[in-house]
Order: sequence, then C-alpha cells, then structure tokens
Amino acid sequence: MSNIGSYEKRRENFSWDIAKEVLKWEEGEILNIGAMCSDRICARGDGEKKALIWQGFGGKQKTYTFNDLRVLSNGFAKFLKELGVEPGEKVCLFMDKIPELYVSFLGVLKMGAVAQPLFSAFGDESLEVRLLSADTKVIFTTRKHVKKVRKIQDKLPALEKIVVVEGNPNKLRDEEIYFSMEDFRTEDFTAYESGPDTPSVLHYTSGTTGQPKGAQHGHGSVWGQALTTSWVLDLKDDDIYWCTADPGWVTGTSYGIIGPWSLGVTQCVLDSGFTSAAWYQFIQDNKVTVWYSAPTAIRSLMRDGEGLVKQYDLSSLRHLASVGEPLNAEAVIWSEKVYGLAFLDTFWQTETGSMMITNFPGMKIKPGSMGKPFPGIVAGILDLNTNEPVTEPGTVGLIAFRPGWPSMFKEYVKKPDIYRSKFVGAADDAMPAELRVDESLWYVSGDRASFDKDGYYWFVGRDDDVINTGGHLVGPFEIESALVEHEAIAEAAAIGKPDEVNMEVVKVFITLNPGFEPSDDLELNIMNFIRKKLSPLAMPQDIEYMEKLPKTRSGKILRRYLKALEWGHDVGDLSTLEDD
Repeated sequence: MSNIGSYEKRRENFSWDIAKEVLKWEEGEILNIGAMCSDRICARGDGEKKALIWQGFGGKQKTYTFNDLRVLSNGFAKFLKELGVEPGEKVCLFMDKIPELYVSFLGVLKMGAVAQPLFSAFGDESLEVRLLSADTKVIFTTRKHVKKVRKIQDKLPALEKIVVVEGNPNKLRDEEIYFSMEDFRTEDFTAYESGPDTPSVLHYTSGTTGQPKGAQHGHGSVWGQALTTSWVLDLKDDDIYWCTADPGWVTGTSYGIIGPWSLGVTQCVLDSGFTSAAWYQFIQDNKVTVWYSAPTAIRSLMRDGEGLVKQYDLSSLRHLASVGEPLNAEAVIWSEKVYGLAFLDTFWQTETGSMMITNFPGMKIKPGSMGKPFPGIVAGILDLNTNEPVTEPGTVGLIAFRPGWPSMFKEYVKKPDIYRSKFVGAADDAMPAELRVDESLWYVSGDRASFDKDGYYWFVGRDDDVINTGGHLVGPFEIESALVEHEAIAEAAAIGKPDEVNMEVVKVFITLNPGFEPSDDLELNIMNFIRKKLSPLAMPQDIEYMEKLPKTRSGKILRRYLKALEWGHDVGDLSTLEDD
C-alpha cells in the first residue's frame, strides 16, 4: 500500500502540517535536523535499528545503528563546541562518501553551526571560491584531500581549523587537528534550539556570469524533505533505501541524509565508484527496496544491457525514482521492461530544497514527463516575455513556483540582489523584503517547460548557459576564468555539448596566445589543468580552437551563438554581433 494515496485527494486536503504527523513530531519537541535524525529516533525506541550500511572499495563494510548516529554525532558537536565554533558559523565537510561525512553532517547541525558539504572531487580553486564566499571557520577533510586545503589556506582568512578525520595523525602538519570519530563517542549533548529559519545547510550552485552562489537553507526544510520522502519515494519503516547521490550536492543531503533518517529508515551508501555490475551486486547483497538515482547512471545501465541485469537477483526492489536532469522516455520504458518497475522522474533544485514537480507511486506515468506539482506546491509556466502565467497547454515558458514551501532557500550568501532577481510579479519599488513567504510573487527556476491538457509538465531546457553534465550544474564563467589562467590561452568560452549518457559535457572554444599552436599535447594539458583546478565535471571533453570568439559590439562573448551552432538550433537575432 503506497504512502501517497490519491493525488487529487492529497491536493484537496493538503497542509504542510501533515509532515509533523508523518514524522510523529509533536509541538514542543526540538526542531533541529541533527537531533531529529538521531536522538528523536532513539527516543521513540528505534535506537538499535540499522541506520547506515556503508560499503567502500574492496567490499569493506560498516554498519551503524541510530544510537551510533546519536553518540557519534554528539561527539562531533561537542568537539566543535570545544574548538570555539559558534552557532551560525560555517563548517565545511570535504570528504568522500565515508561514514564520517554523514555523521559529521548531523553533528554540525546539532551544535547549531551551518553544514557546508562540498563535492570531494573539487580542485583547490573550486574549493577556495566556496570557502572564501562562506567565510568558513572549520573544515573536516581526509588525508586524501587535505593537500588541496593546504594549497589555499593562506588565502582564507576566516578558516581557523583544519580537521582530518582519518589516516595517520603523525603525518599531519602542526596546525592540523586529527579527529577519530570512534574515539569521541559522547552519550550526552544538548542540541541547539533551532527555529525553522535557523541556518542549517549551505549548498553552492553554479551561475552563468559570476562565481557560484551559496543557497542557504533552514532547519524548517525538514518538513518538505520528510513529506516528499514519504509520499514520493514511498519510504516505509522496513525499507532498505539507496540514494546514489553524493552529499556534496543537495540531493545527497535532502534525500541521502535528512529525508530517510528523519523517518527512521535504514539506508545504504556505496563509496566505490560506478560499474553496472557493482551496483547490481550492491542491490542484491543489501536487498535494496527503494532506489533513487540519476538519468546519467540509468543510461549507463541501459548501455550495459538487459543480459547483465539477469545475472543478479533484484527482486527486493519495489520502487525507483530519478533526479538531477530530464529522464528520457526511453529510460522509463527500458527500466519497466528489465526491472519490472519504471523509474519515476522528479524535478527540483538546490534552491527549492525538496521535490517540486514529480511522478507519484500509483499515478499514471507519461514517459518523458516530469509529472505534476507536489501537493502544496503552486507551480506555473511564465511567459518568456511578460512573466505572466500562461494558460494554454503546450506553451513553452519558465517553470515558476509561488513562495512559501518549507524547504525553500532563505538567501544567496552575500548576494541579496541576485536573490531578489529570482522573484518576479511585483514592481521593483514594491518588492517585499520577505520574499520567501510572499505568495503574490513567483520564484523563477531558470528552466523551461510546458504543461499538457492533463496537467503534466514536460521539460524543454535551461533558460541560461549553465551546463548540466550528469545532473550536476557547472557554471561556464568559472571554467572560462580558469582557462584564461593557462599560459597558452588568450580567450575562452564554455558551453554544454550534447552527450548520450551525461546529457551534456563541457566543450570550450579558445583563442591562443602568440607562440602557441594547437596540438594533442596542448589539448591534454588544458584538460588536466581544468580538472585539477576545478573538478573532473568541469574538464572539457572537446576543445575547438578559433582565431577569434564571436562577441557583441560591447565585447561580451556570445555563448548563445556558439551553443546554437553546436546543437543545430536557430542562432536567433545576431544584430548585436560585432562586425568582422
């Protein structure tokens, strides 16, 4: 029996207070995500229930109960307090998907600090930009990644402590602190009394013309994350759940930590890279019942074929869902054929914090559709020119939502003007200060779509130049800024290039400085230069050399023109293109 019931009935009788009923949360109980995902589960009698089944390289496995989460996260919280960290200060979590990442996330929130998880594949420059923006005070990392931190620590005046959570303590520098999670088990810690707007998690998202933006969330986000986890992912007490996302991205925290653990559900984590065989083996060994993954992975599984699927017992699976980028109809049909279950597409963003437009268990699936707005979410398609809601099915416009859902971001750190620009619907001089609760406005997602006569939404594409590679958004500005630091490159433009598996990969157009000529060695050097400075996601898969880049008369590089040529689209109005 599904948790969702009738979609229409849920919409008619909806209140976000239903989340409190689902969580068995009563007025007066603490609203602190760290405590709600550990202490509260233990208090209701489930302390010895498995919370985390972790597997690393070589099949190494560790298991943690909810009581383990409680005392180990207490240890992190107490340690931070003793370091002098104050509530509201930023603590970065920069590590692979090891148990310490998941437990420290709860500990940071318990003591009232802000958790800033960052993707461990980031290079030192990507790391520097985000730590500098956040004024991060403490970073938890590993011996593998501490070298990146060392390269930039002199450029980070707010960074006071570097804490390494595993490895050989004797190989650390004098100013670095070694922390063994198991040695800091702490029975008692009083969690910080948070309110719904108390800052909790800070995730960074890419932009087209500036540095990454820090989207700040609050502890009240748990209401949206828990309810969507219950209704869309359909998690029940006896499920074994697997979210394949890294907590360096919002899916990995909203639905890889907060959603399942706030409901007291056991989850699995695999930290050993991707192969189809390894994933199927993991599902078989752990009897995974609910699987939340990404289209990039699904397309890779498709490529390896149905024959491989038949070599494993995947009969434990009962529900599949997808996130991060559009799920093509072929993937939905294929998954239903080979697994006996269709992957259900879900649409949301870093800024929204939880699912916004989704397919539900028991709801008719239209392969290729994003589904319908989650109950309690008021969605619309805005006209591309007027920002007024369209009423005609099939009209392409911008996906937008009325503010007021509990998981909506509170601000872009240090970027109030950009935050305000995400909302439309009132004259600038009448724009309310409290944007997130003004239901006369629209939050504009930056994605284009249409809806059909049945109310199903259909994704069209991004409205800006952000590159969606494997479900991760990469800002072209950041890539271009790094490229021009290379000694051979005079100018650069980055766009997304179509790719069958990853949806898009990075392609760059460059002009060379005098004395340099195109060559295979130079191309490889440029690729590695970006991979090390930023991340593997930002590394160009294709480099095209040009004598000069197309620009407007004012000197702005026309990425739109380059992308239209690459994708075979109409190049549009070129009246502003500079003369030859």
